[in-house]
This record gives sequence, structure tokens and C-alpha cells, in this order.
Amino acid sequence: MTALPSADVVTRELRGKVLLVTLDHPPVNALSADVRRGLLDAIEAADADPAVEAVLIVGAGRNFIAGADIREFGKPPVPPSLPDVCNRIEACGKLVVAAIHGAALGGGLEIALSAHYRLAVDGAKLGLPEVQLGLLPGAGGTQRTPRLIGAQAALDLILSGRHASAKEALSLGLVDRLGASGDTLAEGLAYVHELLAGRAPVRRTRDATALSDRAASHAAVAAARTETAKKSRGLFSPLKIVDAVEAAIDQPFEDGLRLERTLFLQCLDSPQRAGLVHAFFAEREVLKAPETRDATPRALTTLGVVGGGTMGAGIAVAALDAGLPVTMIERDDASLARGRAHIEKVYDGLIAKGRLTAEKKAAIMARWSGSTSYDALADTDLVIEAVFEDMAVKQAVFAELDRVCKPGAVLATNTSYLDIDGIAASISRPADVIGLHFFSPANIMKLLEVVVPKQVSADVVATAFELAKKLRKTPVRAGVCDGFIGNRVLAVYRSAADAMMEDGASPYQIDAAVRAFGFAMGPFQVVDLAGGDIGWASRKRRAATRNPAARYVHIADRLCERGWFGQKTGRGFYLYEQGSRSGTPDPEVEAIIDAERERAGITPRSFSDEEIIRRYMAAMINEGANVVHEGIALRPLDVDVTFLYGYGFPRYRGGPMKYADTVGLPTVLADIREFAKEDPLFWQASPLLVDLVERGADFASLNRSA
Repeated sequence: MTALPSADVVTRELRGKVLLVTLDHPPVNALSADVRRGLLDAIEAADADPAVEAVLIVGAGRNFIAGADIREFGKPPVPPSLPDVCNRIEACGKLVVAAIHGAALGGGLEIALSAHYRLAVDGAKLGLPEVQLGLLPGAGGTQRTPRLIGAQAALDLILSGRHASAKEALSLGLVDRLGASGDTLAEGLAYVHELLAGRAPVRRTRDATALSDRAASHAAVAAARTETAKKSRGLFSPLKIVDAVEAAIDQPFEDGLRLERTLFLQCLDSPQRAGLVHAFFAEREVLKAPETRDATPRALTTLGVVGGGTMGAGIAVAALDAGLPVTMIERDDASLARGRAHIEKVYDGLIAKGRLTAEKKAAIMARWSGSTSYDALADTDLVIEAVFEDMAVKQAVFAELDRVCKPGAVLATNTSYLDIDGIAASISRPADVIGLHFFSPANIMKLLEVVVPKQVSADVVATAFELAKKLRKTPVRAGVCDGFIGNRVLAVYRSAADAMMEDGASPYQIDAAVRAFGFAMGPFQVVDLAGGDIGWASRKRRAATRNPAARYVHIADRLCERGWFGQKTGRGFYLYEQGSRSGTPDPEVEAIIDAERERAGITPRSFSDEEIIRRYMAAMINEGANVVHEGIALRPLDVDVTFLYGYGFPRYRGGPMKYADTVGLPTVLADIREFAKEDPLFWQASPLLVDLVERGADFASLNRSA
């Protein structure tokens, strides 16, 4: 056994006839320039050494190779390039085997596909997730994968960006063998020796024949192109992936590689790639709240939920899915039964879709218990109040929690708007009170605003972030104000939409323009989905403190006065036929709008879709800047993540603050000052926005300095 000199992150060791090449680049064996160089050197050394008959590539630590080194994103490329490394591995004259454990993702899987044989142990996950960053596999992934497993399976894997298990990878043909034990090195060495003993040939993936049925392959590409155009509306890279896979069918391997590289560079230059990469980093940065750095989370093994309505039931489902026992409190037996029924309806829907068994549902529901007495929460670690959005009601609930909950229990409110400092001050243990603002449906929506009141203990904040992790939510730290981050900004851009509607744009044009921008729904569709009565109650609550000089559009109130609350009542801004969730324009709503314009003395004018988006986004960005300026959000990226996960902002644009940087802050500020000529009270430029423009800085600079 002879050790050979090499780069620190890639070591070579001769074990008999096998050159063992170990990647050791913590924490995930990412493909840095040093790793690429070390791999290339190892293959060159193997080819040049007559004592070497085979090469075994393994990863140290928890992964084979988890993908590209994100620290190199946005920097000038350093040779050798990954395509060159992959091509050299495949061209090696000695047998090359990849033994995979943990993650083999993106470039990691492309390295494995360049090897001549592949083994995976249990727990391995293999995938090509580049599409999630606005890219496509750029080191042969779109050429080798379909040749190995066929066009349809390759398109499914690459377009979804999903991870395949070791077992699925074997069934697809991505790997040749499953390791019987978890010892990757022992399994890999045994496999190499078996291949050598059987005189297995060097077998290059570029020569694989899974595309030999050209008619079936072209049919798979055509189907994927149609489906992708529908599902990935507005996205750049998915259709480029389809084009690249089609080239694998029609073109020689080298030509296909050249096209893949061309398409990869087009994706790399796309603003969508920048937006998606920003989103990727931002969702990791939001986990770093100041209170979580040194504080240890409190115990979190049991959960209580007060309220069994839509929100309370959704929170309960999220907790049950995470394996937590849940105790639900309701005011009477009938309400408790309805709360349980709400929960069961979710699981029954999964059973109907074949995604859950009745036995699994029974096991989940065994963790649920209900009571009409708060005393049932006496030993619970964390309780979430999810009752009616009324200060007196919530304070009454917290008085009961203060009475029955054990010392150290975390007491959380799911309020969307109300003053959490006021709730905390109403009980004897304000340091235990925090806001956990879930978004409906709570078992599906990923965002969790962690609202931090003045007197809260740091370990309570840490516990909230730990709960988010258990529930697989994306937490964003927010300060206390009316609406916190998301709903505060929403109120402002919704007002801008209302003003445009009263000034002449129809709600249907506004919704269509916002959808064309990349949102799944426009603002008036969202109102109908959430229920118009919710916003109406909030507007009535704020009426006493509203600036009498501020413009107020009454159209939504007029609909609510008629009982038109949206989907749940069959009409709102749209008409909904019995059972339908997609609405149609309503002539009566347009008549109400006309009447309100006349009452307000407004002569309607036309708006282009581009002008609608300029106003809509300027309002969103400006209030986002105010939220950062006031410290309600820690950084602009916290606003971005809030809107990506809670409000359907198109991910490929990175979030409203990233979008503002993309179009240029001077452009946004100029728009706001132009709009201020019509309504100077509403269109007041944020001091932060003005300051950044004066300094020639952008929102990204605040993310970097935080």
C-alpha cells in the first residue's frame, strides 16, 4: 500500500492493483477547483502507472459529491472545467468505478456518470437539480443521462431536479449495483475486484444505448416540451433542458456536448439564474437570526394548538406530520369534533390520492388528542394560539395559558396583524411569548414569520426556529408592527392595485398583468381565495386610526357589504360556479366599480400592463425598504424570502428587493417620484431607498454587510 502525493482535498492511495481516490473537501465534498484538479491529476496518474488496473472514486465524510462549490458562484472560472474532468474520467484506459454514499448531486452525479461502473449504498441520493438554480447540467448530464436511462426517465429527473434513492437509481439504470452494507469503501473495493476478476471491459456511458428506440425517445421529448411549456411558464432553463436532451437523441455525443455547453452558458447569462441563485442563498441566510446564535432551544417534544378552525387544523397537521404529539383545545365538544374533522379531511384526501394508507393515518391520528379544558395543556412544551383575530379574544386565551402552562412553556400567537407586545404584556411571563405567523394552508405553505416582541427571551426565539426546522418551514425573523413583514407590505401594494382599479384598470386586467409577471395569482384572485371578509375586518379595525387625508377605495367594501366574500360564498371580485375554484369576470362587479368611480368623481383612464407592474412593484419595493429601514426585517433578503414563500413571488426573479436591484434603484425611485405627482401622500419614497440611490448602492450591499 503506497501513498501518492496529491492535493489535500483529493488523496490517492494504491491498494494492490486499485488506485483509491478519496475526495475530502468538507463539509459536502463540493467540486471546487482544487477538487477538480485533484481528480484530473488522479486519472492522469492512473493511466500512466502500469501497476494500476482500476480506479475507485469515493467521498470522505457524509457525501460522495454534493455538487458545485457555491463559493465559486459568480466568480471567474478556474481551470480545469468540470466538463474537461468528466471527459477525462470517461476516457481513462483503466477501469473507473464510483462508489456513492450520501449525496451525488449535480456535478457530483456527472462525475459518477463519467465513471465506467457505479455502486450506491443505502441512503444515497442521486439527482441533477440545476434547474432549481436556472441552469441545466453542463458537464455532460443532459447527454450521458438519457443515453444511460432513456429520454423519458432522464427528462423526469433533470426537469424536476428531484433526488432518486439508491434503490430507484438501480431500477432506472443510473447505478449498476446496490451495496449490501453501509461501508462504502469495503463495498466499492469488493465490486472493483469482482469486475477485475471477471475481466469487465471499460464501459463508457457515452456509448450506452438507451436511446436506440428513436421514435419512443422523440415522443418523450415532445411530451416533455408540451408539459414544460405549461408547467414552467416564464422559466428559461426547462425548455433548454428539453432541447439538450433532444440533441442526445439526434446528434453524435461530441456535438451534443457542444450544444449542452452553449445552452448552459445561455442559462448562466440569464437574469433568472441570478434570481434563483439569490433565492438559494437567501433561504439559507434567513436561518441566521441574532437570537439563535448563542441561545439553546428549549425542549420541544409536545405541541398544543388552541383553535380547530382552518388555521389551527393546518398547524396541527404540520406538527403531526413532523411526528409531534398535538393537543387541540376548543370551546365545546362540537367545535372540537369539527377541528378533528378538518384534520382528518386532509389525511383522507391523501388516502384518496394513494399517497397515504389508512393504517398510516390511524398512526398519525393516535398522536392527536383534544379537550375543551385548557388544563390538558399543563405539560405541553409549546402552545400555538390560532383563534379569531381579535385582541380581547386572544388576550383571554393567553390568560388561560398563563394559568395552566408549566414554567418555561413557549406561548405563541398566530396573529396576522395584532400587537404581540400587547399580548405579551397582558400576562405574567412576557419573556415566553412569541409570534408564529403561519400562512394558510398551514400544512402546505412553507413560510413561517417568527415575530419577535420586545421582552421575549432569546431561547424562545431559538425554539421557534427549531420548530420551523421540525415542521420543514422556512422561518423569517420579523419585528412587531401592524402586519409584520408580509402583510404590512401586502397592504401597501394592495392599495396601489385598488387605486389603479378605481382610476380605470379593471381588476381582471390587473390580475392578468401580475400573472404575466410570474405570480400564480393576481391580487384580486388572492382576496377571493383568502376571503374578502378578512381584509374587510382589518380595514374596519384600522378605520379609527387611518389618516383622513389618505385615499381610500371603497370598492372591496361594497362587495363585502353584499356578502360577496370570494370563493367560499360563490362570488367576490369573480363569479364562481358551484364547486369551482376558478372564477370568471363578473359584470355586476364592473358596474359597482363604475358607480364608485362616479361617486369619487374619477374619469377612468387606460393603463398598459407595463404601467400596472411598474406601480405594483414600486409600491411593494418601497414598503419593503421601509420595513428594512425600521428594523422590522433584518435585511432586504428577509423581505425577499417572505415573498417567495408566503406570497407567490416568482422565484426566478429572486424576490422584490432582488428585482429592484435588477431594474436599478434609480429607476424605481424615479417611478415613485413620478407617481407622487398624483398622490404625494401615498407615494412617499422610503428614506432607505433615497439613501441607497444617493450612495450608488443597492439592496444586495445591505445583505452582505448584515
